[in-house]
Amino acid sequence: MTKELPKTAKAVVIGGGIIGCSTAYHLGKLGWTDTVLLERKKLTSGTTFHAAGLVGQLRTSANITQLLGYSVDLYKRLEEETGLGTGWKMNGGLRVACNEERWTEVRRQATTAQSFGLEMQLLTPQEAFDLWPLMAVDDLVGAAFLPTDGQANPSDITQALAKGARMSGVSIFEDTEVLDLEIDKGRIRAVITAQGRIECERVVVCAGQWTRAFAARFGVNVPLVSVEHQYIITESFGVPSNLPTLRDPDRLTYYKEEVGGIVMGGYEPNPIPWAANGIPDGFHYTLLDSNFDHFEQIMEQALGRVPALENVGVKQLLNGPESFTPDGNFILGEAPELKNFFVGAGFNAFGIASAGGAGMALAEWVTKGEPPYDLWPVDIRRFGRPHFDTDWVRTRTLEAYGKHYTMAWPFEEHSSGRPCRKSPLYDRLKAQGACFGEKLGWERPNWFADLFANEEPKDVYSYTRQNWFDAVGREHKAVREAAVIFDQTSFAKFVLKGRDAEAALSWIASNDVARPVGSLVYTQMLNDKGGIECDVTVARIAENEYYIVTGTGFATHDFDWIARNIPAEMHAELVDVTSAYSVLSLMGPNSRAVLEKVTGSDVSNAAFPFGKVRTIGIAGCPVRALRITYVGELGYELHIPVEYATTVYDVLMAAGGELGLVNAGYRAIESCRLEKAYRAWGSDIGPDHTPVEAGLGWAVKMRKSIPFRGREAIERQLSGGVKKRLACFVPEDADAVLLGRETIYRDGKRVGWLSSGGFGYTLGKPIGYGYVRNPDGVTEDFVLSGTYELDVARERIPCKVSLSPLYDPDMARVKASHPRLRAKP
Repeated sequence: MTKELPKTAKAVVIGGGIIGCSTAYHLGKLGWTDTVLLERKKLTSGTTFHAAGLVGQLRTSANITQLLGYSVDLYKRLEEETGLGTGWKMNGGLRVACNEERWTEVRRQATTAQSFGLEMQLLTPQEAFDLWPLMAVDDLVGAAFLPTDGQANPSDITQALAKGARMSGVSIFEDTEVLDLEIDKGRIRAVITAQGRIECERVVVCAGQWTRAFAARFGVNVPLVSVEHQYIITESFGVPSNLPTLRDPDRLTYYKEEVGGIVMGGYEPNPIPWAANGIPDGFHYTLLDSNFDHFEQIMEQALGRVPALENVGVKQLLNGPESFTPDGNFILGEAPELKNFFVGAGFNAFGIASAGGAGMALAEWVTKGEPPYDLWPVDIRRFGRPHFDTDWVRTRTLEAYGKHYTMAWPFEEHSSGRPCRKSPLYDRLKAQGACFGEKLGWERPNWFADLFANEEPKDVYSYTRQNWFDAVGREHKAVREAAVIFDQTSFAKFVLKGRDAEAALSWIASNDVARPVGSLVYTQMLNDKGGIECDVTVARIAENEYYIVTGTGFATHDFDWIARNIPAEMHAELVDVTSAYSVLSLMGPNSRAVLEKVTGSDVSNAAFPFGKVRTIGIAGCPVRALRITYVGELGYELHIPVEYATTVYDVLMAAGGELGLVNAGYRAIESCRLEKAYRAWGSDIGPDHTPVEAGLGWAVKMRKSIPFRGREAIERQLSGGVKKRLACFVPEDADAVLLGRETIYRDGKRVGWLSSGGFGYTLGKPIGYGYVRNPDGVTEDFVLSGTYELDVARERIPCKVSLSPLYDPDMARVKASHPRLRAKP
């Protein structure tokens, strides 16, 4: 008897691969038993059935590592719960290094694993051979072994998750194609299938490589494309069943045991895109034609590592398309374009490893309106305007695929799809030696080469100090002793306007924005747990109008957060005006002197103090000047209509030459902000960190009775204390290279990891920030009373701790009333 399609559901999951089934399973566990999963053909018949099934856990984000760790925990217990086999084997994962640079990367990965609570053992080549006796080790420098990694059968796990979902009451329908969504006034009303209509308010699209095209029909952008991915399955030749999975990134290959044989695949540098004109109808349980010529490059690499493969029969060269994304991370979350439209897709060939945790997180997002913890690296809102263009997405995604196993260099930039979004100053700055980086499509100057000294404006990557170290030092010195211009046109800029603009923003912002016109306020925007969702600057430019500035990469995320949190009964409209304004940040002790030379407006400290916004004129151009800084010096952000940007820049540079004014880039900003203890959202602060924990309690309006989202959580922390606190760490070894994720030890005990790291040129020392954690509570005395070490690439380095800014802790330079101050740490 065929089960009848229900007329209503609390949520409808579209897609019956491992991600969809995991999401349905977890929705059922959360009590949403009237969830329906719809699969157009058969469960696993899209891409899940041909996945290789390696399950690794370590990622560069603690929370994504935690999410993958949840997958492992789930797969361990799933067979007992459902009675269905999963093929799960926790046989560990081995990663080898063939040169010193890769060995440095592996040792840093081992430190990251340690920071996140995973056991990763560093091995000699002989110890690696003892674990994996099929491989040649004559070229190895070392290896790392993670005992809790493993492998699984993707189809079996999916069927077990589906059974678990049904056991909770979830309904699953195969051969049920979704034809359309019924949307009325921006709200999802129903899912339309070939078998009938299901009324619902929440839709979760886990349709793999079909997701982008389906979502686009409803205005939702999901940046992924299909790429061919091949691996071989050999005949059995006595491979032990407990053999660990093996990743050999220098040879671009991976391996796992299967039925006494080997599965071997890899990530070639010249991947082949698939279905550029759309996925063919009827594509299910379908593989592509094997491409032996293309796979030969991978096979040659594999033979050097596993010589036995030369004499073993190959049962199949399997070629299956999978969905990949422009940055190599998968996509989760509620679409910013359509309320209650959730996405879980783009898993970059590690969907099996991710599925358990991704389904859990997505189910919580659907049922509770927020993820269980900060998932910014995979949040759908990390994308923006360039990602609407499929050609751009494909170009960047093919580059990301080709880099899957290449060295993960610090500060590495992508090269494809560039330039895309350019400031009006792009050509001028390029001619002056700018080395550009890219964020959300924007070209941004990272540093400037000295062309007269024949420096080349090109990054040379390394795990030691990179080739731009001295150039950034020059720019840093100019910030501290003279003046610089940073082109920060890429800042995201919004206008919140309307009768209730003040009331709406007062509810969303944790600092007091109900200040007079002309005021400039630094504020966070919090979730109900007190976590920092946005970190922005707010300028009140009229009684019913605010100008909001946030970081380049947070444009989609922050706009979505603000727009969604405007109370329904209030009249306030949010508009993105990013492309209307260029931003020239004039910073340094001589910045006021430069400004005075080009404007007739009074920019004295008395007329234009810190924390204010004024409209001034420069060479006939209207300039919105914000007196604020992210480098710890006297400075001004000059927000200029784009048509005036080159004029204002030229006038400033001509006037500032005798005062030492030079160009500077984003890496100097980073160095200066580390010295001044300014926090960076996405690393030092985010949804898992509150202002109290981050040392930003001074920016929260607790002395006023004004309600705001997250207030109750902050009150609880102020009265009950916190279990972590952000602190600054300065190694005694001035040559140490801090990149973030280094382990923090207090009195010999692991208490956290660095959220960010770099070098402070004024201090002449490396600087790192991270949270000191203690389940029994963390006070100022607790932090400052400990003796600290940092683990850098598995070497312990003593360091000093501080809760105060290392540079200008009294803000004298930022609030300077006179034109110049001598640089002094």
